[in-house]
Amino acid sequence: MADPMSCSAADLIPLLGADPNATLTAAFICGRFDAVSAKLSDATYAIDNTYLLFSAYLVFAMQLGFAMLCAGSVRAKNTMNIMLTNVLDAAAGGLSYYLFGYAFAFGGPSNGFIGKHFFALSDFPTAGFDYSFFLYQWAFAIAAAGITSGSIAERTQFVAYLIYSTFLTGFVYPITSHWFWSGDGWAAAAKTSGDLLFGSGAIDFAGSGVVHMVGGVAGFWGALIEGPRIGRFDKTGRSVALRGHSASLVVLGTFLLWFGWYGFNPGSFLTIVKSYGSADKPYYGQWSAIGRTAVTTTLAGSTAALTTLFGRRILVGHWNVMDVCNGLLGGFAAITSGCSVVEPWAAIVCGFVAAWVLIGLNKLAKKLKYDDPLEAAQLHGGCGAWGLLFTGLFAKKIYVNEVYPGRPDRPYGLFMGGGGKLLAAQLVQILVVIGWVTATMAPLFLALHKMGLLRVSFKDETAGMDLARHGGMAYVYEDEDENSALPNFNQNQAGPSDTSTPEHTPRGADV
Repeated sequence: MADPMSCSAADLIPLLGADPNATLTAAFICGRFDAVSAKLSDATYAIDNTYLLFSAYLVFAMQLGFAMLCAGSVRAKNTMNIMLTNVLDAAAGGLSYYLFGYAFAFGGPSNGFIGKHFFALSDFPTAGFDYSFFLYQWAFAIAAAGITSGSIAERTQFVAYLIYSTFLTGFVYPITSHWFWSGDGWAAAAKTSGDLLFGSGAIDFAGSGVVHMVGGVAGFWGALIEGPRIGRFDKTGRSVALRGHSASLVVLGTFLLWFGWYGFNPGSFLTIVKSYGSADKPYYGQWSAIGRTAVTTTLAGSTAALTTLFGRRILVGHWNVMDVCNGLLGGFAAITSGCSVVEPWAAIVCGFVAAWVLIGLNKLAKKLKYDDPLEAAQLHGGCGAWGLLFTGLFAKKIYVNEVYPGRPDRPYGLFMGGGGKLLAAQLVQILVVIGWVTATMAPLFLALHKMGLLRVSFKDETAGMDLARHGGMAYVYEDEDENSALPNFNQNQAGPSDTSTPEHTPRGADV
């Protein structure tokens, strides 16, 4: 289709009559039109790239949220360790994603399995991708690595963090994002050529599966292979609380993540200057869909937080801010898949179910003696899987066609009258993500375990990794000099008080 702003002198000359200067006049007029068209095109590119860069900054700010959440959720004696791992997730992920990850994810044209162009951003930018897109996708990649670090907190060697983070952001995550987000991906809803999976492709708009399930499943295998922290379960198998040291940091981290999620979900539209061409709604366009996505994100998280608050109150008899924060994040992880294609009321359903998914999986984890200090596998893996199913049930036809145009007969949500094909594609994504991450990350963690590179020693874990591995504690309780002793305070407030046996259990059970 011709550009509606284009101008041809040959088309104008007949309209100017027999004027001897008609050719020059037509050329002049068209020149001015072309100049205006170029300025509008430049403005559109500038606005869209600015929007995407701002979204990338918001997603990157989530790293600070992860850092604060993780720091508050671990004991004080491991604060420096977990903060350092969050910094290294971003730094190591930056290099690995630059060298390999982006090319594997979006290096098209390629096959349906893996990209093969733009290694180290060679031949960049292109007509389809600019540097802002790379930055945005890097922020997503390191978010997946940050999720995994929470599962294996308080007992993992630093070298293991470096190895797994580089591998996850440089290979495992990019392959997954290629499958479901690239225009060449075999299961992508935005696939540009060929048949779609079940005529639909898997709709994972901002990454309930690509980001949250990848990070959650990877964390599950890391925590499972390492085993529980010392003192997490007593000799009878009873769960013992190893409580995080700062609810204030947990709440701060949660609000930072909430703020960043407005870049995570609405930002996944990538552009904002796009009209949907509705004659009866000239004010309606992609900017409206972006606003709706922010609303569905908010409602899902808010509903999950309230459901967790009252659910846990019924189950344990008190109000717990830590549980509420995790419930809120579970709602966000779930709505991330379908945030752009569902009605606001459906987001409330999503958040309500996500809260119970998290509560149920946490109960199951205790029964199976599985220890995840941040509940990352349950929260991101379990709620992420529910989010994919939710999209297959509640995606609305008009929104699906707006977000993924060009195929008007595309299936949509089962409960919205769209049949079961989209739900089938979502189920395939869940199984594929679990299978792929298991096949890649489980052998890596197992190899690190066999080589003695995964878990710290009993002595170091008991003393705390800040003191044993990082040169000192995160908190200074009194003035120190080189001749003074280390501060004498109870580092093991919720940990083992007897280092003679790893089976000794501290007082206090998790209610």
